[in-house]
Amino acid sequence: GLGLAALGGAPAAAAAPRPAGGTAAGPAEPAPPPRQGATMAGVPFERRSTVRVGIVGLGNRGDSMIDLFLAVPGTRVTAVCDPVREKAARAAAKVVAAGQPAPAVYTHGDGAYARLCERGDVDLVYVATPWELHFEMARTALLNGKHVGVECPVAMTLDELWALVDLSERTRRHCMQLENCCYGRNETRVLRMAHAGKFGELLHAAGAYHHDLRELLFSPTYYEGPWRRLWHTRLRGDLYPNHGFGPVANYLDVNRGDRVVGISSFGTPALGLAEYRAAHMPPDHPSRKESYVGSDRTVSMLRTAKGRVIRLEHDVSTPHPYSRVNSLGGTRGVFEDYPARVYVEPDHKDHQWGDFSVYAEEFDHWLWREHADPPGGHGGMDYLMVYRLTQVMRLGLVPDFDVYDAATWTAPVPLSHASIRAQGAPMAFPDFTRGEWRRPRPGVDSERPAEA
Repeated sequence: GLGLAALGGAPAAAAAPRPAGGTAAGPAEPAPPPRQGATMAGVPFERRSTVRVGIVGLGNRGDSMIDLFLAVPGTRVTAVCDPVREKAARAAAKVVAAGQPAPAVYTHGDGAYARLCERGDVDLVYVATPWELHFEMARTALLNGKHVGVECPVAMTLDELWALVDLSERTRRHCMQLENCCYGRNETRVLRMAHAGKFGELLHAAGAYHHDLRELLFSPTYYEGPWRRLWHTRLRGDLYPNHGFGPVANYLDVNRGDRVVGISSFGTPALGLAEYRAAHMPPDHPSRKESYVGSDRTVSMLRTAKGRVIRLEHDVSTPHPYSRVNSLGGTRGVFEDYPARVYVEPDHKDHQWGDFSVYAEEFDHWLWREHADPPGGHGGMDYLMVYRLTQVMRLGLVPDFDVYDAATWTAPVPLSHASIRAQGAPMAFPDFTRGEWRRPRPGVDSERPAEA
């Protein structure tokens, strides 16, 4: 199994999840480790005319995302890295075909990414590799003075999350969880409606990752090896909370006026992957030696400082249609997704759902107004994420989310595992901001900048 305690350097108070301390208020929260640098909340990027990007990991995600970086004006891909030479060569060819100079290519050895991070012509390191590599790659980028954007999840333990927070503050470089779902059209519309008061005082929200991945998890070609399936032999909790948690955290202004203080998680038996294996894999398949412990479905309940409730769910091991749940409720009404529907007073009555699309004209995010049909996957939100990230970097603006959001959105990975192992006992949720959450500040709902 995966160790959840210290990985070196972090104080004991931050090393492991803490169960309830016996008070009615919930978990007894350990004091955060001392700051090693000033907060990164509200810190702008340094202005630049061109964003120079180094891409580490050129599998399914990295190979698709390089197209989007190349499509955004004012962005150059200067270096690429992957141990599979064919993938690196294909990525380099894309860069040249887009009319940019040939990038530096790194393919030799496990430490090739470190040499990419050392380059002087890289401003942003983009990491799209197996999860167990995310922390060390983000750490290396920060130590080399680079901003870094990491695919989900940003790390796998609390110690790693605290280490990234501390490194971001010490190096004065941003470490961001590149959560594309925060830029979904529905998500950004709900966000703006929430901030406009359409739902009244906010009370509860829910997010999930329900995605039947069984065929892909056992595919010999989709992933580079069985790394993602093997995580189901190590952890029992929510392996991928970010797609559901990121958007609803934005709705509730988590880290921007509220914060999560506790989490309690429950998990079903782990049956789905073994059943699929028995039905579809030959007797000599390597997976026959694997014992799955990851719950087929996890359900986590999170409590915020303002008393709000967030429900997170994860299920990639059983048959069902895709859903991120994506709901928000308050004193004046509720939104629920998959399919999108809304009920808010006084617009609706008689307990009948209303048409969510009628709110597009008033509440669609300016990104969607300017890019009505964006290129790329996932309905265009991948492109809008890249476009917005490189825009704030060029203009010297504050990013829409920072290292505190990255740590918060990922913390349910180790915390849900610990809570499920403790029969659902509530776990204290760290305050990665060290008190900065009390200060309201902009996020994804930022105003459109005046282009220079």
